[in-house]
Amino acid sequence: MRHTIMVMVENDAGVLTRVAGLFSARGYNIESLNVAPTLDPEVSRMTLVTRGNDQVIEQIKKQLNKLIPVIKTDDLIHSSHLEREMLLIKVKAENESRAEVLRMADVFRAKIVDVSVSSYTMELTGRAQKLDGFVEMLHPMGIIELTRTGPVGMSRGQKAFTLED
Repeated sequence: MRHTIMVMVENDAGVLTRVAGLFSARGYNIESLNVAPTLDPEVSRMTLVTRGNDQVIEQIKKQLNKLIPVIKTDDLIHSSHLEREMLLIKVKAENESRAEVLRMADVFRAKIVDVSVSSYTMELTGRAQKLDGFVEMLHPMGIIELTRTGPVGMSRGQKAFTLED
C-alpha cells in the first residue's frame, strides 16, 4: 500500500543523505521525495512516498525517529488529507494542433507558462490522477518533455503537522 509520510527535520546539511541512506540500507524504496523549509527557517519538512504494509511503514517511522536530525514523523494515510503534485509539460504545438493543445489546457485548467513557434509549455497542479489524465490526453499530440513533483500533503481541518503538536 502507498503511504505519504511527513518528516519534520532540522534544516542542516546532510539530513537528506541520512534519510535516504536509511531507506537504502534497509531496502526500502522512496517513490517520491520533497523537502522544503517551514515557517521556521531552522526546520524543514520532508514529504516521502513509499510502499509497504502497516508493519513496514511503522518500522520506517521508528527508524526515522531514531535519526538525530528528525524531529517527528506522521503518516497521512491515517487522516483525512489533501495531496497535490505539480507538472511542467512541453508539447508540440504545430499550426494544426495549437488550438487542440490550448483546448486541453483549458479543460484541465493548466496554465501556459511558455510559448514558442512549435510548442507550448504548461503547468498543472492537482491530484496525481488529474496529472496522469492530462499527460494521457496530450500524448498523441507529441510530448517533448515533462517533469513533475511528487506529492506534497497536509491534513484537512485544524489538525497541523507543526513543532507545537
